[in-house]
Amino acid sequence: MRVAIGSDHRGVRLRARLAEFIRSMGEEVIDLGTCSTEEVDYPDIAEAVARMVSSGEAQRGILICGTGLGMCIAANKFPGVRAAPCYDDLTAELSRRHNDLNVLCLSGDIVGEKLADHLVEIWLRTPFEGGRHLRRLNKIAELERRNGKPS
Repeated sequence: MRVAIGSDHRGVRLRARLAEFIRSMGEEVIDLGTCSTEEVDYPDIAEAVARMVSSGEAQRGILICGTGLGMCIAANKFPGVRAAPCYDDLTAELSRRHNDLNVLCLSGDIVGEKLADHLVEIWLRTPFEGGRHLRRLNKIAELERRNGKPS
């Protein structure tokens, strides 16, 4: 699986750690930075990762900012991107099983390193259930199409 990962300045350390952790799981990582604690605007990083997921260049994306919320808002502007923040085992698992979440948003300020590793592992290893959930995702795709965000 190809995973695009990016962070703003508040997630630099966690992003670098997670990139190595994901590689250790045998997955390919495309690290889109930032690599500095100098202030950057999170929408620019969210765009880079979300564009890769939207185009199919990456199967999944991970975004990290102070809360994970700003990255989530920006990433969801791209067709086919389903981004959400996850803070615990249940949200990480159900985001995949029920929502086929393809962009995980994490908080660089709230989520510690060990918890982040754990959440990413759950999120990368949990399959999408399909079934009734696929029907709902198809309705979301239709909303995108009707409202100017074609899949």
